Amino acid sequence: MYAPPTTPSIEVTIGRETRLYHAFITTAPARFDAPATVTLHTGPLSDVSGIAANPISLSNRADASTRLVLVDGTELAWQRARYRERGHLCAPVDPVLVGLNTLQHWLWNRIGSPTTDLALAEA
Repeated sequence: MYAPPTTPSIEVTIGRETRLYHAFITTAPARFDAPATVTLHTGPLSDVSGIAANPISLSNRADASTRLVLVDGTELAWQRARYRERGHLCAPVDPVLVGLNTLQHWLWNRIGSPTTDLALAEA
């Protein structure tokens, strides 16, 4: 039986195709992302960990580069396994702290941004 994740999600429709994306925090570089994964926010783990659904231990990695990502629901199991098998954090986001309105806002900012973050492009 399928149990949906307790992380916030957002439906994205482009043309006639609709996808359901789930929000996660990861320390994995973008090169480990599935093609449909979208990075919404980056920062040190000590800053980003505050929006996680469960407490995250910061021992020895508080300055680690961390991203808030949207993962396509059809690639979710594969994406989580890929992050974890390489030893990277993959934690669900708290749905109270980061709800639908926040995801919409960050996604619109990401889509509307005319410049790309060089750190993401080179990761």
